[in-house]
Amino acid sequence: MTIRIVIAESLPVVRRGLAVFLKTQEDFEIVGEAANGEEAAKLAEELKPDIVLMNPDMPIMDGIVATSKIKDLDSSSRVMVLTNFSNQNYVYQVIKAGASDCQLMNIKPGELAASIRRLVASEILPPAKPAPYLQSGSKSVKQVDGLTKREREVIREIASGKSNKEISSVLFITVKTVKTHVSNILAKLGLDDRTQAALYAVENNLEK
Repeated sequence: MTIRIVIAESLPVVRRGLAVFLKTQEDFEIVGEAANGEEAAKLAEELKPDIVLMNPDMPIMDGIVATSKIKDLDSSSRVMVLTNFSNQNYVYQVIKAGASDCQLMNIKPGELAASIRRLVASEILPPAKPAPYLQSGSKSVKQVDGLTKREREVIREIASGKSNKEISSVLFITVKTVKTHVSNILAKLGLDDRTQAALYAVENNLEK
């Protein structure tokens, strides 16, 4: 199966770098490149790719609006956000707009390729509506209150984009202990992965 991809990135160097790497993967085909959100939405409508790699900080039409338009035009095209988490509110809004996954911009090439394949294979499903953890309300507050002090520290570091090894160094605990805390956090909050945990932290002001 060939995975058809549109790259939406305003910086030519980054866009070209992504294209060069992705073209080395036999099952990937770059069908279009967009320098702004408006172009991304237009290409998604015309080409109907499997994946749109989206930088949320886009000119003319930002990634939030572009993602929403793409999902309205063709729900079969999935949006994967690539961000450095410098603006976490952007990430949260793009996920609400219909993005299916979110990865850090400094993700290793092999991991990016694997994430794209998992997304197309439906291991990460695009939500039909905002997931419960993105909605405000007493349930959310109650879940937050259920986190221990250490778990709050861990989820705060997850929201900042740190890896388990980096969290281990910052909090002076072992990587194994970090993994245990992450598992407990996901279980308590009813989340599926670290991306959801980071977004939950933003929504509930735990990243501060």
